[in-house]
Amino acid sequence: MSGELLRTDVGDLTFDVRVDGPEDGRPVLLLHGFPETSASWAAVTPLLTQAGLRTYAPDQLGYSPGARPGEVEAYSMQNLAQVTADLMTALEIPVADVVGHDWGANVAWTLAAWHPDRVRSLTAVSVPHPAAYTAAFRADPEQKERSAYIRLFWQAGKAEEVLLADDARRLRRMLSGGEQDSGIPAEAIDEYVAVLSAPGALTAALNWYRAMSSDIRVDPVAVPTTYVWSDGDVAIGRTAAEACANYVAGDYRFVELAGITHWIPEQAPDELTRAILDRIASS
Repeated sequence: MSGELLRTDVGDLTFDVRVDGPEDGRPVLLLHGFPETSASWAAVTPLLTQAGLRTYAPDQLGYSPGARPGEVEAYSMQNLAQVTADLMTALEIPVADVVGHDWGANVAWTLAAWHPDRVRSLTAVSVPHPAAYTAAFRADPEQKERSAYIRLFWQAGKAEEVLLADDARRLRRMLSGGEQDSGIPAEAIDEYVAVLSAPGALTAALNWYRAMSSDIRVDPVAVPTTYVWSDGDVAIGRTAAEACANYVAGDYRFVELAGITHWIPEQAPDELTRAILDRIASS
């Protein structure tokens, strides 16, 4: 990716943030998911900066080497949303158009619900509102089956061993899409594997899953929102995707991409950017 790499302090944490676009451009915060880094936005960022926007893509908590707390509780949704708000303050971004993919979408939803003054608009990618996901998981056998992989991720030690064995064969297969081409370049997969192979890095990334709690209630969001889902997503089914509308009180758009896998930013950057720009233009 082009642009500038900033190291930004939030308390005793130091985040790596990729910044690109004109300095006076409207700020867009790009939040990556598991098991990627800010590099997952490599195909989207140039399209946004060409439109005159200023992009900020952090390596999130646990992914930045200087922001890798050891306690599972540090990765709760409450803390992730607060840390993101604090990072925006440190970057001197009072408010931004927020885009999140996968776990980054979870953070974006939570930020919009609990810190709505910081979110001008929301574009959530792949993962729906947390309450929509929870409702589908409880009621829809298909979603429960799609989410079965999380049980491995909850097993401290075993998950790390399984994912990193044989030169991270399973982690690589997850990212490549296996029989379904994910669109993620081989060199990017190598980079993600290298990042998560560092001591403690994969544990920190998996702690996002291990800190999950059904006790957390994320309210419906009132900010202008677009949810982008792909019908080839192995992790999120249609029940959860279509239920997302029930948890947005503000202007809402549902964009469905046909024949695309979970890895929308890499596989469908043009379509995703169009959805982001349409949302920003109307907010």
